[in-house]
Amino acid sequence: MTHTDPFLALSAATGRFSYGSPRAVTLAADAGRALFLRSTGPTDPVERLWILDLTTHQERLVADPSALAPERTGAAADLPPVERRLRERIRVWAPGIGSFAATADLATAVFALDGRLFRCDTATGACTELPVCGPAFDPRPSPDGALVAYVADDALHLAPGGRLSPADGARWGVAEFAAAEELGRSRGHWWSPDGSAVLAARVDESALPLRHFADPADPGREPESFAYPQAGGPNADVQLWVLRPAGGRTRLRWDDAEFPYLTAAEWAGDGEVLLTVADRLQQRVLLLSADPATGETRELSRTEDEFWVDPLPGTPLRLPDGRVLTSADTPAARGLALDGKALTDERLQVRRVVGPWQDGRLLVEAGDGDPADQQVFLLDPDGGDPEPLTGGRGVHAVAAHGEGVLLLTSAGPDGVRREWRQHGVRTAFADLSADLPYRPEPLLARVTEHGLPTAVLYPRGHVAGTRLPVLVDIYGGPGYQAVANEPRRWQAKQWWADQGFAVVTVDNRGTPFVSPEFTRAIFRRFSQVAIDDQVAALRALGADHPDLDLSRVGVRGWSYGGYFAAMAVLRRPDVFHAASAGAPPTDFRLYDTAYTERYLGLPQENPEGYEADCLIPDAPSLSRPLLLIHGLADDNVHPSHTLLLSQALTRAGRPHAVLPLPGLTHMLPDGALERLAAVELAFLRRELGLTPSA
Repeated sequence: MTHTDPFLALSAATGRFSYGSPRAVTLAADAGRALFLRSTGPTDPVERLWILDLTTHQERLVADPSALAPERTGAAADLPPVERRLRERIRVWAPGIGSFAATADLATAVFALDGRLFRCDTATGACTELPVCGPAFDPRPSPDGALVAYVADDALHLAPGGRLSPADGARWGVAEFAAAEELGRSRGHWWSPDGSAVLAARVDESALPLRHFADPADPGREPESFAYPQAGGPNADVQLWVLRPAGGRTRLRWDDAEFPYLTAAEWAGDGEVLLTVADRLQQRVLLLSADPATGETRELSRTEDEFWVDPLPGTPLRLPDGRVLTSADTPAARGLALDGKALTDERLQVRRVVGPWQDGRLLVEAGDGDPADQQVFLLDPDGGDPEPLTGGRGVHAVAAHGEGVLLLTSAGPDGVRREWRQHGVRTAFADLSADLPYRPEPLLARVTEHGLPTAVLYPRGHVAGTRLPVLVDIYGGPGYQAVANEPRRWQAKQWWADQGFAVVTVDNRGTPFVSPEFTRAIFRRFSQVAIDDQVAALRALGADHPDLDLSRVGVRGWSYGGYFAAMAVLRRPDVFHAASAGAPPTDFRLYDTAYTERYLGLPQENPEGYEADCLIPDAPSLSRPLLLIHGLADDNVHPSHTLLLSQALTRAGRPHAVLPLPGLTHMLPDGALERLAAVELAFLRRELGLTPSA
C-alpha cells in the first residue's frame, strides 16, 4: 500500500523519524572514542557501525552491511530464529547491524549478519568473516579480541575453536523469554576480564508448553514453535556456569527453587561474579557474590516489598568501596538506599541509576516535580543535595558516560538534541534523522483526587467553540508512561487530532513515574482501576474542555492499550462508543509468567483477579463497534488472544471486525503502523459520525 497521506508517508519512510539517529553508543575504557550504530540519513533504514574520535569529533565508517553482504535483503525472515526473536524482545527492527560487541579499548568489534559472523579492526576498518558452526548469534569478543564467543544451534562456540558448552539438550548462552521480554536481561554469556573463562546461562525449557505459529498466507511454509512460560505454569530452568576454554566448568549455585529468575549477571573481577536473582512473584530480590572457582555464593543485599519489587534499572549496584545501592520505595517516592540507609528523599522519583561518574558521585535519572519531565542528577553517596545536570521541560537521559565524558539526550518541546559534555565543553552529536513535522503543544493537567496525568491535543487551527469527537489514545499498563514532554510520541497523536479529533491521553493508576502507591493500585487486579480512572479523567477533562464531545468517544490502543480499548466498549459502552484494539491480551492466564504474576500473582492463588481481568466472558455484552487487529506472527501476545475473543463474540452473535496481519509480529515496522492508521481512521470516522472534511 502506498501512503497518500503526507504525514503517514513521511513517518513510514523515516522509520517514525528514527532513521539516521545514533544509538547503541559504546565508549572506550579511556573515553577517547565511541562506537555507535546509525544509518546514512533520514530515509535509510540500514544501520552501519561508526567510530567517533572524541578529541577531534571526527566520525569514520567502520562496517557497512551493504558492502560486507551486498546480496542480503535485511528481511527479518532471513535472520536465525533466535536472533529474530531477540530483536523482537529488545524492540530493534532496523535491517542493518542490530547489535555489536567490542573490546574495552574498542579496537575490535564483532557482529552477526543473517547468521554470518564478522570481526572488524576499528582502526583500519578491515572486516573479516569468521567461519562458524551454524547460524551465529550474539557474538562477544574476548578481552584481547583473539577469540569470539557466539551461539549457534543453542550451543556456545568459540571462533577460532569449537563448541564450548556441553551437548546436554539445554540451550546455552542465551536469555530465556522471561528474562529478555520482562526482566531486562537480553544476554546469556559474558567473558571474564582475563579471558580465561566464559560465564554462560544454561536454559532448560523442556517443561514449558510450546506456542505454534503458522502463516495462513504461506500454506507451504513449515510452522514455527517456541517454548512459552505461561502464567501459573513452569518457567525455564536457568543455571549459570563458568566454562573454561582450557578445560573444566563450574556451576554457580544459589537457591534457584526459591529464586528462579536471574535478572542480571556480570564479572566483578577475575575471581568474582555478581548476579541478581528474584523469587517468582518478584517480592524479594537478592544481589549475590559468586566464586567462579567453587561456585559458592553469598548474599550481599536483599530488597523486599509486600507488593512487588518494582525493577529500578541500575540496581542493585555495588559501589567501588563495597557499599550496595538498592531501591528503597515509600508510598510517595521511588528512592535509593545505601547499605539499607535512605539516600534520597521524596523530592525525587528515581527512574534509573546510570552508574558512578566523577568523584565517586552517581549519575541518576529522576523525576523532580512534574512526572512529564525527567532530569539527570549527580548524587553524592555520602549525602548532600542532588546536583542537576539538566533542566527545563523534557525528558533528559544519559546515553553514554565515561571518565570526564557524558552523552546527554534531551527530548523537549523543540525537538531532540544529543550533546557530548567533556570537561566543561559541549559538542553536538550528529543526528541525521528527519526533522519532526509537528511541534505539538499538548495541554497537560493532573485531574481527579488521584492526580492522574492527562493530555489533550486539538487539531492545529482549532476554533474554540467547535465541538469535536474524542479519541482516547491509550496504553494504561505497567511499565510505560504515555504523558511525557517527549516530542516524538506526540507526532502521531497530532496527526490523529488533525483528522478532526480531540485526542485525549491519560496515565491511569498502574502506570509508572508518579509514585509507588500510584503504580501499585493495580495489585492483584488490572481492569477495575484502569477503567475507573479513565472514565473519571474523561469526565474531569470534559468539564474543563467544553469542546470535547463526550457523546462521541472512540478509543484505540496496542498491546495493553488494545486490552483496555476492547474492555472499554465491552464494559462501559455508556462512555466509549467505538474501539480499535490492537494485539490485546484478552486473557492474562494465557500471558507470560514474569509480567503477569508480578502484578496479579499466581492464577492458582488469585483466580478471582484473573477472571475479573479476562475479557472473554464479556463478549455477550458488546453493543458498540469493535475492530480487533493482530499480527499472526506475534510471539509476545499470541494471536490466540484475539481469536478467542472473536470466537466468543461470534458465538454470542455480536457483530465485530477482525483484521489479521499475516507475517507481522508485536512490532509494526516497515510502514505497517502507518497502513493500520489509515484503516483505523476510516473505522473511527465511520462509527463516530465524522466525515473526512470535518
